[in-house]
Amino acid sequence: MSATVISKLLSLFDSHCHFDFDVFADNRKSLWAQCQAKGIRQLLIPGVEPNQWSNAQSLCEQYQGVYTACGLHPWWVDKAQLPSSEKWQEMLNHPQCVAVGECGLDREINAPLDKQISIFEQHLVMATQLELPVIVHVRNTHNETIRLLKKYHLPSGGVIHGFTGSKELAMTYWQMGFYLGVGGSITYPRAKKTIAAIRHMPLESLLLETDAPDMPLCGRQGQTNSPLSLVDIAYSLAFIKGVTLEQVARITAQNSRLLFGI
Repeated sequence: MSATVISKLLSLFDSHCHFDFDVFADNRKSLWAQCQAKGIRQLLIPGVEPNQWSNAQSLCEQYQGVYTACGLHPWWVDKAQLPSSEKWQEMLNHPQCVAVGECGLDREINAPLDKQISIFEQHLVMATQLELPVIVHVRNTHNETIRLLKKYHLPSGGVIHGFTGSKELAMTYWQMGFYLGVGGSITYPRAKKTIAAIRHMPLESLLLETDAPDMPLCGRQGQTNSPLSLVDIAYSLAFIKGVTLEQVARITAQNSRLLFGI
């Protein structure tokens, strides 16, 4: 079966792509057309800081199938601050805004963890009030993250972006109502623990993501990642799970639409 025929059968959803970043500015229109041609039908732009939210929402209005979220990424907590609750809610009420985030905790940055926790909790409160899912960034902070997610009992759950961890961690998040974001990490043979965890989990617990322009696939280190790499991630997941590419595409896209209410 040709690649063209395969692409027509697919309906992939990139659940985490920084499509609004300047690196895509010169070829964004043609890139989205290439995505569509390869079967990548939908994409979500996570929020990173308030000054970026409006531009992301503008792109959603220009490109069919593109959605966004509003949040303050932990890497920006020392550079920006959340707007008033009223302004934040106004942005979250945009028809193409489907989640709170990206938000969370990162032990590898200079921002004090106490400050990160305080801001993360503001996101969890907002998500609880508006019954929206949360896009969660976790880096060497699984214990703190799980404690906070259990504290707030988010009604609409969320996704653990770029999941890397054990089978036990994966199951803990899934049992708490959180999907696992599967990206380029599964293409690295050294990621044995994460690959084993993903193999263990049902497809119904997984979302596909590229995190483009970050997280390049194995063999492409140092290159700008692209949403087009979602097809290769889907192939890798199909191989790991022992299922067809079509099954991976259909079920993970269905999971994304279910989580984000699309």
